[in-house]
Amino acid sequence: MQRRIRWVAGTAVAAILIGAGAYAWLGAARDAGGSVRAAPLAARPVPVTIGAVEAKEFSIYRVGIGTVQAYNTVTVKVRVDGEVQKIAFREGQDVNPGDLLAVIDPRPLEAQLRQAQADKAHDEALLANAKLDLTRYSALATHDYATRQSVDTQNALVAQYRAAIEHDEAVIDNARVQLGYTTIVAPLAGRTGLRLIDQGNIVHAADAAGLVVITQIKPIAVVFTLPQQDLPEITDALRSGSLEVLAYDQDNRLLLGKGQLELIDNRVEQSTGSVKLKAVFPNDDERLWPGAFVNAWLRLAVRRGPVVPTAAVQAGPEGSYAFLVRPDASVELRPVRVAAAWQGQALIEAGLAAGDRVVVDGQYKLRRGAHVIEAPKGGDKTAEAKPREATP
Repeated sequence: MQRRIRWVAGTAVAAILIGAGAYAWLGAARDAGGSVRAAPLAARPVPVTIGAVEAKEFSIYRVGIGTVQAYNTVTVKVRVDGEVQKIAFREGQDVNPGDLLAVIDPRPLEAQLRQAQADKAHDEALLANAKLDLTRYSALATHDYATRQSVDTQNALVAQYRAAIEHDEAVIDNARVQLGYTTIVAPLAGRTGLRLIDQGNIVHAADAAGLVVITQIKPIAVVFTLPQQDLPEITDALRSGSLEVLAYDQDNRLLLGKGQLELIDNRVEQSTGSVKLKAVFPNDDERLWPGAFVNAWLRLAVRRGPVVPTAAVQAGPEGSYAFLVRPDASVELRPVRVAAAWQGQALIEAGLAAGDRVVVDGQYKLRRGAHVIEAPKGGDKTAEAKPREATP
């Protein structure tokens, strides 16, 4: 019986203690208006992706769509009439200046050359005889055996034959030039295209089509356009020296060549508000081909400074900002000024320094003073595809 009484008394004491604790907790949780408020819970850190601010060189580009053009193009045509006796090149062959391309039947022009040479020999014989007669008439005239008129007439005849010989020499020179046109050679270094005339055909100097088209692809040119708003930056950059131009494929992934800006067109296209530029590439690996479309990257400058992923920079009503991660894992909203952005990277002009840590992904969950934790790395969603260079 006493044991039961002790158990009941202990239970009552425990109930009293629990009730007193609950009353004290409610009293502490009651606000000024007398209503009960919930006890605050400890804020959990927000999982985010964190990146470091790096100090490195940052290239500033302007990109335009361009077309690859042969540096020089020539359509090889015949300059005399005749039969094509020989085709001395292969389609797609690399040729140098002076390489033989074709031969036109030279026999008609060789005959004309011999005829002109014979005419000269004939006139030279007449001139020699006229000179002898002039000497005789001059000697007779000194003794009054010949009239002065006959001497003057003979002088005129000698001059006439001399002029005839000069005419013959001009005819010979022209015949030799025409004969030289029967041997067709390459006028420049380049690559031959499709053959336009086959061996055995009769060709004429007045024909519109030629024998073959030769294009110079080493070096090669790229003509591209940029908005006229970029002109001041380009002209300012040119004062510091030549500007590099990179040629990428249409996906901006494969680097096809590196060249130099050669010229800016002397006028702006009013219909499009753009200006044409021309760059020259060595094209030693022949990855640039006439007629192809490429993306031309004009490098205006290279600056060194703090660089962050563009995903770290947010836009707000007061300008751009980034969430700076403090050493205690809390975040600070830091205003930043972006100098340039390119290929998923941003060059920071003010607001961040090398070594700072910023939030790259997960900013929508953050507010000032929030604590963060590095999210598990399941693949960098903010990384962008980087262009790669062509491997020969």
